[in-house]
Amino acid sequence: MKEFINPDTPPLSIREAQETIHEWITTIGVRYYSELTNMAVLCEEVGEVARIMAREYGEQSFKKDAPKPDLGDELADVLFVLMCIANQTGIDLTQALRKNLDKKTKRDATRHANNPKLK
Repeated sequence: MKEFINPDTPPLSIREAQETIHEWITTIGVRYYSELTNMAVLCEEVGEVARIMAREYGEQSFKKDAPKPDLGDELADVLFVLMCIANQTGIDLTQALRKNLDKKTKRDATRHANNPKLK
């Protein structure tokens, strides 16, 4: 079985991460959840990130004696499920991200630089 946890492994590209998650799902996870189930799971995971952000950076506080959650772990959960959905729907996130950045660059070439709220 492929080793999925190795601190000495070099960083993953987005494409490699999608491939690794697909391999994990099809060997350890048995199969993908349905797309709709994964959408619900994604919402749950984003909610966990929101909970941490509201307490760590917002006005809410953590409960006494509750273990401090790991934001990095929760963000990784979001990324994992997002990549599952991309894999299921045939989306190459590397290409999608490049296309999205190009769109934003063209659309917002001067918009943010001219926004007085950002100065």
